[in-house]
Amino acid sequence: MLLEDLNKFGSLELLAKQVVEGFITGLHKSPFHGFSVEFAEHRLYNSGESTKNIDWKLFARTDKLFVKRFEEETNLRCQVILDLSSSMYYPENPKSNQLRKIQFSCFAAATIINLLQRQRDAAGISSFANEVIDHTQSKSGAMHLKRLYDLLEGYLVKAKTPQSTRVAEALHEIADKIHRRSLVVIFSDMFESYGSNDNDALFSALQHLRHNKHEVILFHVMDHKVELELNLENRPYKFIDLETGEVLKANPSNLKDEYSTKMKAFQKELEYRCGQYRVDFVNVDINDTLDNIMLSYLIKRSKML
Repeated sequence: MLLEDLNKFGSLELLAKQVVEGFITGLHKSPFHGFSVEFAEHRLYNSGESTKNIDWKLFARTDKLFVKRFEEETNLRCQVILDLSSSMYYPENPKSNQLRKIQFSCFAAATIINLLQRQRDAAGISSFANEVIDHTQSKSGAMHLKRLYDLLEGYLVKAKTPQSTRVAEALHEIADKIHRRSLVVIFSDMFESYGSNDNDALFSALQHLRHNKHEVILFHVMDHKVELELNLENRPYKFIDLETGEVLKANPSNLKDEYSTKMKAFQKELEYRCGQYRVDFVNVDINDTLDNIMLSYLIKRSKML
């Protein structure tokens, strides 16, 4: 449906506007409002004022009431990071009501950029596969935002060529390129094309972004039915690695239990590490609809602020 709408509206920018207006009434306030408020210092609590900003941890240590003081910054800055490796272009032939992983990511990124645009906040895009492909600084100008939508449209129609993934290296490089504190939103299946089963490098890259004081949201984009559970018919299949072209002929029933156990363990560890590093983890199943996923997340986030 979204692809048909894209043809109807003629541009991803107009489609994103329609999608946002379709569910923005469900948001009681901006899901990103208040991120740009920076902690400055403590001061003594004055009797009678609001207790909202009391530092209760400091009270536990000192037995005195202190209030956190904040400095307002002019704009929120958001860097949207998209994984463009070949695995993100799965499934090759999606069902009529299903999006490819890259399609979900681009449509979701466009809705976030549109929300920021309404707040006159700044947005930028970074993309990677086996290396960083694009990196724009966060800006709020009309021409800059038009360029972001054009980039997203280009990712949707990118020619199918094998592209391996170097998530950890790319995220480290992008972290070094973002020079000011930002909201960083990542869309990726977090599949690495190389290395051992040791995922420390991957988690270290997420930690690098948090160490640089960025707020990080990870949309972990997967097809749960196939990629997570290997829920396929009991017959021989030819499995093709989208990034290397390697072919494996097998019956999924012979692999399902071990495969599903390992994949679920990886996702569980990823979610655990995100919680440990205070990265907001969003579990995305492309068999669900964009509206359901984005609206439920944005409502949850707006209630947290």
